[in-house]
Amino acid sequence: MSPRVINGSGIASFGDRFDPATGLAQTITGLLPDSVAQEALNKGGVDRLSALYQAIDTVRRGGTISIIGLYGGMADPLPMLTLFDKQIQLRMGQANVKHWTDDIMPLLVDSSDPLGVEDLKTHEMPLEDAPLGYEIFQKKQDGAIKVVLKP
Repeated sequence: MSPRVINGSGIASFGDRFDPATGLAQTITGLLPDSVAQEALNKGGVDRLSALYQAIDTVRRGGTISIIGLYGGMADPLPMLTLFDKQIQLRMGQANVKHWTDDIMPLLVDSSDPLGVEDLKTHEMPLEDAPLGYEIFQKKQDGAIKVVLKP
């Protein structure tokens, strides 16, 4: 399987299948006024469904699917028969950032980089170049993994 990130709402998915409707929906949502776009993302969930359906298809019988971070939307129908038949466990929750901040911050700012996070930064640019940075990241140009914006 080759990794692919489904851009939008920070949701990542890995695999070979891509739903062309996802790209179209994201493009259209990007053209809407912010208040309308947010409502569409909250209710539509096209990118979330694609990633979740792929996880359901690929998890082994009796396996566990973990959904971590922000996962919203009101119109997320689930294939309950498949979930039941494959005896799949669903585990989910928001990333508890505040709980771990005191433990992880010293490791993140340590100049010896014990977690290896500096390797994730592929681009660094001034804050005024943010639109370019987002475009580079979204299109995964020039091997973009993480774009750091400096004030």
